[in-house]
Amino acid sequence: MRKIQAKQIAPFGVLAAIALAAAFVPSAPLFKAEEGVYNQADIAWILIASALVFLMTPGLAFFYGGMVHRKNVISTMMKSVVAAGIVSVLWVAIGFSLCFGESIGGFIGNPTTFLFFKGVMSGEPWPLAPTIPLSLFSVFQLMFAIITPGLVVGAVAERIRFTSYILFIALFSLLVYAPIAHWTWHPEGFLAAMGVWDFAGGTVVHISAGCAALVGALMLKRRKSHVEQKEVPPANIPYVLIGTGLLWFGWFGFNAGSAVASNELAASAFMVTNVAAAAAGLSWMFFDVLRGKKPSVLGFCIGAVVGLVAITPAAGFVAVPQSIFIGVFAAIISNLAVYYKSKSRLDDALDVFPCHGIGGMVGMLMTGVFATTAVNSAGPDGLFYGNPGFLWTQFKGMAIVVGFSLGMSFLIFKFINYILPLRVTELEEEAGLDSTQHNEKYLQGTLLVSQNGVLKEEEAAH
Repeated sequence: MRKIQAKQIAPFGVLAAIALAAAFVPSAPLFKAEEGVYNQADIAWILIASALVFLMTPGLAFFYGGMVHRKNVISTMMKSVVAAGIVSVLWVAIGFSLCFGESIGGFIGNPTTFLFFKGVMSGEPWPLAPTIPLSLFSVFQLMFAIITPGLVVGAVAERIRFTSYILFIALFSLLVYAPIAHWTWHPEGFLAAMGVWDFAGGTVVHISAGCAALVGALMLKRRKSHVEQKEVPPANIPYVLIGTGLLWFGWFGFNAGSAVASNELAASAFMVTNVAAAAAGLSWMFFDVLRGKKPSVLGFCIGAVVGLVAITPAAGFVAVPQSIFIGVFAAIISNLAVYYKSKSRLDDALDVFPCHGIGGMVGMLMTGVFATTAVNSAGPDGLFYGNPGFLWTQFKGMAIVVGFSLGMSFLIFKFINYILPLRVTELEEEAGLDSTQHNEKYLQGTLLVSQNGVLKEEEAAH
């Protein structure tokens, strides 16, 4: 019998310890609000929005899984989806407390505030979401926390060890995502106090993940296929199209749900989300044609996602016409970033930093330009409406998050590589991570060829 090593015991041991501790947490009755406190329409909408945001995680898995080599499809999709398991457990144990617990100096939430969901089910509503239960607000925020580490997968695809990535998800969620979420979305967070506005996650989700992706790509170094300049054929372009559709659909909950109410602001955020995605998809595709390429499904899909990223921080502050400009402009900037990245030695496999990192930065700055109190009276006016100071505030907030995410992600990857190998071996990379990391195989794109009456697998031409 093969000897079980400590690193194989640790993941189950940690989960078992959390489960055992959770078993002894006293149950509390649900909070009974006085009549007129909760709004049933708001509750129904945020329940739906939470489910929509969750759908983005399998959507992301299809989006990424369709673009990698067929021998790495399952491993790539799994790394996105497994975040739903890891982050959900951590969120109940301590994650929600770190993000939205009693503020410690505006930098992090007190980890004991909602430890193991203490007081969440029986607590009063969150101050900025007074018409829905605190438990529902927590569920909605959980869905953002789940998808964020999943975004990093695309940069380190086809070469990162699965166990190392699981540890990355846990550490990133606690040490990068939670502080930035607290700074930005807690009323006492220091970025919020500075006057930084991020409606649905330009900094918290996309810039934080995009910068972590850049660090991961640099530390894992280049794939063998990238060094040899071999073209990696996408495993399944229809998967990318399906993933884009699921992301686009789920993003309505992501942005419109961030109004935390069923109201006119949610309707506006819904519309600008769709328009920015549409404009960005066309912008990417037509810009490719302008540069001598043929219009492609991949181009439109990637462009649409960039538009969704860019409109995320601005969705509750900008009007519909300006969302067209934001989508078109963000797609051009990210398209150029992808082009110049392709000329460099950086092996960000699926262009996470150019699309999510830079797309999020563009969105934050465009919020500083086009935000208007005509859309959201609780927010600011931007440069376009006579307030250049807000653009400068957005830039400062963006720079702080970029620096923090780069630095902390570097320390996280360094620590993981110290206790576990980050990267698979050369032989494992050559064979593919589906078989070497999971003992599973992606069969789509395989031909069954008869040889003397015996069926034999052959790789289909792409």
